[in-house]
Amino acid sequence: MDARIVEFVEVLRQNGVRVSTSEVQDALRATAEVGVQDRALFRSVLRTTLVKRELDVETFRRAFDFFFSGAASTFEAIDASLAKQLEEEGYLEGDLLKMVIYQMNLLAPEMSPLAQALLAGDRARLAQIFRQASLQLDLGQLESPLQTGFFTRRLLAGAGMERARSDLKSLEDELKARGLQTEGVEIVSRHVAAAMRKIEEAARAEVKRQSEARIRRRTDSVTEKPLHLLTQAEVDQMEAAVRTMAEKLKSRMIRKQRSHRRGSLHAQRTLRRNMPWDGVPMVPVFRTRRPERPELVVLCDVSDSVRNASRMMLLFMHTLQSLFVRVRSFVFVSDVGEVTQFFKDLDVSEAIDAATAGRTVSMSANSNYGRALADFTRDHLGSITRRTTVMIIGDGRNNYNASNAWALKDLKRKAKRVLWICPEDRGNWGIGDSEMLTYEKHCTQAVVVTSVSDLARIAEQLVPV
Repeated sequence: MDARIVEFVEVLRQNGVRVSTSEVQDALRATAEVGVQDRALFRSVLRTTLVKRELDVETFRRAFDFFFSGAASTFEAIDASLAKQLEEEGYLEGDLLKMVIYQMNLLAPEMSPLAQALLAGDRARLAQIFRQASLQLDLGQLESPLQTGFFTRRLLAGAGMERARSDLKSLEDELKARGLQTEGVEIVSRHVAAAMRKIEEAARAEVKRQSEARIRRRTDSVTEKPLHLLTQAEVDQMEAAVRTMAEKLKSRMIRKQRSHRRGSLHAQRTLRRNMPWDGVPMVPVFRTRRPERPELVVLCDVSDSVRNASRMMLLFMHTLQSLFVRVRSFVFVSDVGEVTQFFKDLDVSEAIDAATAGRTVSMSANSNYGRALADFTRDHLGSITRRTTVMIIGDGRNNYNASNAWALKDLKRKAKRVLWICPEDRGNWGIGDSEMLTYEKHCTQAVVVTSVSDLARIAEQLVPV
């Protein structure tokens, strides 16, 4: 428990609460006296020893609720042992069921703790395993919820996920060697795979819970609130705010185009035309203006880690497509898929749902910016011209894959502008699996958009001219 309290103090410090070393020692001694059985008493002791200012009370309350909410509830989806599931569902019965249970009991002592807890459906043991793994992981480095995927994989590795996979595969092989029919092995394999998925989802939920305990910024305004913190109701409000901003941008663009319809003054023709009446009154002649049609290509990351930001930016993409004739829209996770036609044919909400529903790219893959950029450059570089503005929307977290910055360099060489919109604060660029510092070097401009207000402030800068 001492290590747990020390980690909690780090969370408080990350949230701006000043806690000295002597106060931590006081907290450790006090909690050792009262124990953890009485949650209210335990909480009061920590508040008394760690919080000095009234303005920090709310921060303490929020952090405590997240940090000590009980990790066992994270694994509530695992509600029964594998043997009990097989028995209740009736896929295996009689001697076959007995043989499977016997082999599980025989091999279990040699399996990893994670595999044993998973087979037994022991949520308390699973919570303990992941708690120990998280202490070794040092989640104090978790500075942004956008790092959830990376820390989830590290948490699973620390909990022994790879060995658990190997142990459960050995169980399936042993059942096959013992003469269990292929159909029976597939039933066991399917249940094991489902349990493993629940473990992965629980690990992600635990990292997200830890991340939320470390959030520094809070605001009541939806337009100022970070996108990754928005609830569904707030997402709806956010989309309304983006629509309002888009309409203002559209009307401003129309006024701007009207004011620039005429070209520059043509001095020779003006003098020649006004010679018959000696230039009184002077009638100016302007050059014929040939408006250049700007082209826009947008690539938007729609992976799970930037879900809310993706919805906002897809709405912005839909607006851009209504403003300009030559717009092509793409989404990516690891592969790239074009959604231009969705945005042309469907209502905005339907178009966004279609773009994020896995109809063009696999949503189960991990983000791979290097692969997406390389594939896009290989397949579409020929359509990029000197009039094209390429806009890339995403956090640049590449899961330690090859960055393939050469692809971005090729795009910049052919395009008029390459803009990058990142939904992560600049202070987190280059940390962990972030490649933003590398990608920024090959962009005309890289900007941070973490809220609707940020987008509104720079919207005119992003519109192609």
